[in-house]
Parts: sequence; C-alpha cells; structure tokens
Amino acid sequence: MSKDAGFFNFSLSNILSDEQSALDQARIRLLYYGFFILLVTVSGLFFSVYLQHLPLLSITSAITLGAIIVLYKYLTYRPDWRGVSHALLAIATLINLSNVFIIIQKVDIIAIQVILLAVLFSYYMLGQRWGLFYSLINIIPVLAFYVITYNQAYFISLKPEELDQSTVIISMFANFIIIIYIHSHFYSAFIKNIKELRQTSEDQAILNSKLELAIEKAEKSSQVKSEFLATMSHEIRTPLNAIVGMSNLMIMANPRPDQKENLNVLKSSANNLQSIVNDVLDFNKIEAGKVMFESIKFNLDDLLENLCTSQKAKAEAKGLNFTLKVDPMLKGRVLYGDPTRLNQVLFNLVSNAIKFTRQGNVYVKAFCYEDRNNKLRITFTVKDTGIGIDKDNLQSIFEPFTQESITTTRQYGGTGMGLAIVKRLLELQGLQMHVSSKLGEGSEFSFNMEFPVSEASINEIGENHPLLHNAGALSSLRVLIAEDNPVNVLLMKKLLSKWKIVPTIAENGEKAIETFKNGDFDIILMDLQMPVMNGFDAAMEIRKLPDAGKANVPIIALTAAALLDIEEQVLNAGMNDYVSKPFKPEQLMEKIQTLIFAGSNQIVA
Repeated sequence: MSKDAGFFNFSLSNILSDEQSALDQARIRLLYYGFFILLVTVSGLFFSVYLQHLPLLSITSAITLGAIIVLYKYLTYRPDWRGVSHALLAIATLINLSNVFIIIQKVDIIAIQVILLAVLFSYYMLGQRWGLFYSLINIIPVLAFYVITYNQAYFISLKPEELDQSTVIISMFANFIIIIYIHSHFYSAFIKNIKELRQTSEDQAILNSKLELAIEKAEKSSQVKSEFLATMSHEIRTPLNAIVGMSNLMIMANPRPDQKENLNVLKSSANNLQSIVNDVLDFNKIEAGKVMFESIKFNLDDLLENLCTSQKAKAEAKGLNFTLKVDPMLKGRVLYGDPTRLNQVLFNLVSNAIKFTRQGNVYVKAFCYEDRNNKLRITFTVKDTGIGIDKDNLQSIFEPFTQESITTTRQYGGTGMGLAIVKRLLELQGLQMHVSSKLGEGSEFSFNMEFPVSEASINEIGENHPLLHNAGALSSLRVLIAEDNPVNVLLMKKLLSKWKIVPTIAENGEKAIETFKNGDFDIILMDLQMPVMNGFDAAMEIRKLPDAGKANVPIIALTAAALLDIEEQVLNAGMNDYVSKPFKPEQLMEKIQTLIFAGSNQIVA
C-alpha cells in the first residue's frame, strides 16, 4: 500500500505502486473505474424499482448500493483487489440467485447477463481456479431452477415482483456496458503486457549479449592474469634463484660464525620472499581448480615433528613456549594421504599462531578420535595465546589478501593469503575449518581429516634412497645444462662442483640438441624459457632421435615459471620431472639420483 493512501484517499495514483505487476495494476484500475459504472447503474435501478413500489427489489438495490460504496472506499484505502473481487462476486451471486429463486422467480435476460459478468470477472480477476468456482455456483443453481420449473415443481408462497420495461432496458444497457468495459480494459492490459514482454525479451537478449561479452572479457582477463603471474614469477624467481642458491653454496662452504649468521639472515629473507610469491601462485592454482591431491604413504608423526622443529625455533626466538602433542595412537602408524598439502595447511596455521602471539604459548595437537575399518579420523588443532580475532571478523580473515585490520597488516606484516589457502585446500577435500577466538586472549583453529591406514612399517617409508647417502658417487656423471642466464649458469656450476660434477653448458635449446647429439650424457637439466629454441621444443626434438639410448635420456626441467599447468606441459613435452627455481640443492640431488637409479641399477663411480 502506498504511504499516501489514507482513509480519506480517493485517488487512484495513491493506491498504485511500482511493486505491483502490470496485470495487478490493470485489475485495480478495472475495479476503481468499474465502481463508478456500478454506482450509476445501481442508483438508477434503485430509483426505478422504488418508484414502482417494489419493496424487495428496492431493499436489494439499496443494500447493493451501500456495499458498492463501502468496497470502493476500502479499495482506495487499502488496494486489496483480491478481497474486493471476492466480495463483489459473492454479492452478485447472492443477489442474482435471490432474484431468480425469490424476488422475480424466473430466469430472465438480466439474470443471464449477471451470470456472464460473474464468469468473465472471476476469471480475469482471480484466475482459473476461482473463475471455475464462481462460474459453477452461479450456473448450477440456475440450471437446477430450470429443471424444477420445467417439471412445475417449484412453488413458494411469496408473490414475484414484476419489472417494467424501462428497468429491464436500464439493466441490460448497464450490463452490456460493463461487459464491454471488462473486455476492453483487459484486452488493452494484455496487449500492453505482451508489448512489455517483447521489450523485456529484447532487453534480455541485449543483456545476454553483453553478458557473453563480459564473460569472454573475464576469461581473457583471467588468462592475462595467469600469464602475468607466470611472467612476474619467472622474473622474480630468476634473481631469487641466484640469491638463494649462492646463499646455500656459501653456507655449505663452512663460513665463519659471523658470516654464517649474515648468510642465514640473507637466506631467511629470500625464503620469506619466495614464500610470498608461492602463496600468490598457489592461490591462483587453487582458484583455477588445478590442485591435485596425492594419496601416498607417509608417517604423520615424522611430518609433525619436522614441521614443528623448524617452527619451534621461530617461536622460542620470540620468547614463546611451543608445545607439540601427538596422540600415542598415531605413533608408528603409516597413513595414506597428501603430506605436502597437509604440511602446507599446518605450516600456515602454525606460522600465523607464532606471528600473532607476542607472549605466552603456541600449541599444536593431533588427536585420533576414531580408529575404525582401517581408517583414522584425526583432529588437528593449532592454538595460541595471541591477539585474538573479533567475532565480526571471523569470516573475513579467510578472504584472500585480507587480514583482520589494516593495523594488523602494518604491525605484523604478511599478505593475508595463508588462511585463504588453508580454507580452500580444506574445502577442496570436503573439509571445514573450525575457529574459536577471543579478542586479546588467543585463537584456536581446528579441522578433522580422515586417513586410510597402510600396513607398511615406518622403516619401509623412512628408508632413504641408498644413493642419497653417497653424493660423491655421482662425480663421473655426465650432465648437460641448457641455460641462457649467466648467473644461473655460474650457480649451477658451483653447485654441481660440490658433488664433483663438471657439467657441459648450452646457452639455448638448439645448441643443447647439437651438443647432446655430439656427446654422451647421462642426464639433461633443461631451462624452459630460452632464446632461439625453448626447453619444451628441445625436449621434444631429443625424444624424436633415432638412437633409443639418447632419445630416452632423463630430462629435468629447471623453471622459474609458475603456469598453472606447468607440470602437465613438462610431462607432455617428454621430460621426466621438473624443479622450480629457486630450489634446494638436496631436492635437485634427490631427483637426479632417482632418475639415474631408475634408468640403471648402478652409478658409475
């Protein structure tokens, strides 16, 4: 109801609103103007029957006139067109049937017209269900009256009243006007509605076209974003690879204590920068649905110990007490799962706990709450006594690039990506993060995860590859490095020299193929982005060589790129594995030895 429609309102505009449909507005207009026609008609009928001294018809006309005035006033006060329509139909039905059975005691042309009006009005105003209802309660009694009078079985003691010709003419004329008005009004409304629907359809088509363009633009934007991230990652990782690599080499060279401290600071800062880059790229992969979860054997106890050992040093450096509690039921159990992603989730939670705790404690707990059907259900909990989180911000902290407040970002640093990655990694596995926190008292993050249990022993999965203990055995390994960046070439030479390996260098993919054809090599370390010919094309050309021995040589991609499908591209190009720059020396060593050991059961000493 419009706010301007009061008890003394008589204006149509005050009872129409934009919230009403075009059809509902047409119904209200029909009632509003129809009441004027009814008012004039019934007034004329009242005076006509009154002057003819027909008491029953006079009373009926007066009651009808009063009802019309009341319903009109109700409509202008509260535009309840359904209620008004029901009231009008009920009054018309009662009057018509009382005329047929009591007052006039016959079915004349006026009664037929009233029935037609009731049928038309009920269907137009109230729809099919109510239209059928009012049609039947008007038609069936009249048909029954016909049958009764046909058998001459109808009789009441009341004498019927007779209308003169003038009254009949007035009634017929008024009924025809109302019938024409109803048809004309709704025909106009339906035509208008059809035009609006056509216009809406055209507008919808235009919107759909714009939406398609917007989707296409968004897809291109997403592709550009991915390419930009890949490019920026490559540009950042390339110098970062040199910084981390040189730091590792200098630390491996037994520096003085003061030098080692400086190198550790340098390495730690580089690792922090690498972590920020990895967070952004990891989130991009997660959003693109490119994350795949492994199901391999691992020792949960070892994973937690290794994770918390590195984090404990950071906590103790801040003066915090760090506690790890592992359920005894988990000791000695080998599980199937994705240790890398589990470690990533826990690492982010523990890092946050340490970061946002000034004093007090950080707890990490793994509790087995169910052991059944060779499956363990484990609750992981990370709790701190840090700054806490306001309850209004509990959901926003899981949004990417978001921290609880700008003050928090300035005071504690970070990108705000950690919890977003944690939440999405858990959701991709159908898991939920549970958070409880009190401002100024601390926070607790927990989640439940299910793991199938392996029958393998810890010793089986804990055994290192036998070659990893003897890097010196690789001294005679023939290594070809395809790399165009002079700094990376220098780094790789120095790194391999630690393992007594003297590599051969090719500055691009084309040169690498030529060098490989003319020499004998046990493995190729292939950069991907090089001038003249990139690493992908070079690897595919090598795989096409007629010499099977050369064509199947192990190839490890060394890449600073971060394309979402980089692993898929590397494997499709025929390469065996890849290492992302900057990499840990032991990581490269392990991959080299694994591939060499897989290709032959021994290494040339």
